[in-house]
Amino acid sequence: MSLVDGLRSPHTPLRRFLDRELSAGPKALRDSYRAQHRADHILLPPPGVATEAGTVGTAIDQRLRLAFTAAAPVDDASLKGINLTAGIGGRGAGLKMRAVGNELVVRLTEAVRRLDLDNRRLPVDRAQDEEEDLARMLIAAAWYQVRARTTIGFVYTPLAKAAFEDPRAFTFERLLELPHPDMVSDVVAQLHKAANGPLQALRARTTPEDSVSGPTFAGAQITADADIVVDGLLLDFKSARHPLAEMSQRTAWQLAGYLLLDTVDRYRIDTVGLYLTRTGVLASWPVDDFLALLGACRRDITELRGVFARTPHRLPRPGRRPLLRHRRGDRARPAAAGAPGPGRPARLLPGVHPAPARIRPPTSDVLHQPLPRALPDPAAPRTAPRRPRTTAPRPAQRAPGPPRRRGDCEPHSPNPQLRGRGRRDVSRVDSRRRRHCRFRPALLLSHVAAASDHEIAGPGVVA
Repeated sequence: MSLVDGLRSPHTPLRRFLDRELSAGPKALRDSYRAQHRADHILLPPPGVATEAGTVGTAIDQRLRLAFTAAAPVDDASLKGINLTAGIGGRGAGLKMRAVGNELVVRLTEAVRRLDLDNRRLPVDRAQDEEEDLARMLIAAAWYQVRARTTIGFVYTPLAKAAFEDPRAFTFERLLELPHPDMVSDVVAQLHKAANGPLQALRARTTPEDSVSGPTFAGAQITADADIVVDGLLLDFKSARHPLAEMSQRTAWQLAGYLLLDTVDRYRIDTVGLYLTRTGVLASWPVDDFLALLGACRRDITELRGVFARTPHRLPRPGRRPLLRHRRGDRARPAAAGAPGPGRPARLLPGVHPAPARIRPPTSDVLHQPLPRALPDPAAPRTAPRRPRTTAPRPAQRAPGPPRRRGDCEPHSPNPQLRGRGRRDVSRVDSRRRRHCRFRPALLLSHVAAASDHEIAGPGVVA
C-alpha cells in the first residue's frame, strides 16, 4: 500500500494512527503556512492545459529535481511505466510504446548530461529552445508515469491514444509533437519563476551530493517517494492554482508520513517544507515545530518513529472464521474469538464454580395446538335487534355532455377554489386537501364520525 492510498480513507490503520497521534489537526499548521505565504502574482495554467494540469505538475517537479541533482535523469516511476506498456494494446501498440519509451530514456539522459543541469555555477534555467525541448520530454515521461500508477487513466492519455490509433506511425518524433504548446509554456514559466526566488538561494548554498531526488524508505510497510531532500530539508513541490488552500489535512499528513517513514534517520531530516511552483513561495518548519503545530506532544520524533514502525498499516485480509455448531438442530453460527470449542474447555476464575444446568418443566403438546374457533348458533336468539338499513335516494344523473379536453375549466363548481380552474388545477387542490386531512388526524376523525352518524340515522334525522 502506498502512502497516498493510505491517506484517502479515514478508516485505514495509517489514518487512524495519524489522527490519534497528531491530535491538533492541520489548523495551526495551516495558519502558519498562510502567514509565510506572501505572493502578489500567481501563474495560472493557460487554456491549453485543460485536464493535463497533473501532467504539468509532474513535469515541473522532475525539472526542479534535476536542478539540484542529475543523478537520476528519469525517475523510477517512469521507468516502471515504460516496461509495463508492453502488455497492453493490440496490433503491437504496447511493444511500440515501450520501444519509444526506451528511446525517450536515452534522449532525456543525454540532454540532462549535456546541459549540466545541477551545476551550481550556472543558473537554474537554460535557453528558451532548450527548455522547451526538455519540457516536452518531461511531459512524455509523466505520461509513462501514469501507467505505473493506474492502467485506466493511462489509456486516456494522448500518448496511448496516438499509439492505439496508428502503431506504425508512433515514433519518438511523433511523441514530442503530442504535448500542447500551452503545456510546454506553462512548465517553462514555472521554471523561470523558480530561477528568481528562494529556491535559487537554496540551490546556491548546497551541492549535488547533499541532494537526494525521490527518496525512498527501505524496510517500511508503506511505499512512498518524496520529491527531494536537500541538506536535511524534506521538500515537497506543489503546482496548485489555489496555493492558500494547499495546506489541507491530506498534505499535512503526507509530510508527516514522509518524516515518520525514515525510521533509521537515513536522510537526517531536520526541516520540513513546501515549495509552491506557481507563486514561488518556500514555507518551511523545523521538525520539532512542525510536530508541535500538529499536536504531537506526547512523544518526540524518535519515539514516534518507533511506534509508527511497529504499528501494522495494512488491513487484514478477510478470512472465514471457524463455525461452532449447536447441540440441538443443524443451525450453525460463527464462533467468537477465543470461544471454547471442542478442543478448548472453558476457563473459570479462581473461586468461581460452573452453574448447574437450568431445568425446565416439560411442556405439553396441547398448549401448542391452536384452539378451535366457536361457530355461532343460527337458532340462538339475537341479543340486539337488527337496525333497518336505509338507503338515500340517488340524485338524478345529468345527461352526458361533450367530452372535456385538457385545460377545460369548472365554471359552475360550488367550490369557489375550483371555479375557473382547469382539470390540472382541480387535481392539485384535491391533492392538497388530502394532504391536509392526512396530517390532521382530529379533523379526519371528525369527518368519519359525522359520516357514520349520518349513515345510521338516515337523511334528515338529527343524531
